[in-house]
Amino acid sequence: MASAYTCTACGSNLNLNSVYAFPPDFYFEAGNKDSVSFSAFTAIDAAKFKFEKEDKIRPFFETVNYWGIQRKRTKIKCSNCSSLLGHVYDDGPPLTNSPGQFHMGPSQVIPREPRYRFKTKAITIAYT
Repeated sequence: MASAYTCTACGSNLNLNSVYAFPPDFYFEAGNKDSVSFSAFTAIDAAKFKFEKEDKIRPFFETVNYWGIQRKRTKIKCSNCSSLLGHVYDDGPPLTNSPGQFHMGPSQVIPREPRYRFKTKAITIAYT
């Protein structure tokens, strides 16, 4: 089922490719609640967005088991109206099939693919 994604604030088409969307129940360390996540930069039309680095040093809590002191992520803003649409997280699937350091599972040592997480309040989804 194809979907058209538009900015809620200005109505501009975001040209997101729903083929690269993660299922809503897919597990991520930073959660997936009230958002739509995409797996690859090829799903994103970079001309439709502004990317802004964010580096905050303060406690944050995403889930009970996922928290930290320093949060590094990238804001995704609409290039037309500059409203915040979501964030880029580095908690996607591992880039390698390695079992992790000391075979204890994936860790921060293993490079991970970026995940493009859009807030459902910031985008309008029209199913076609």
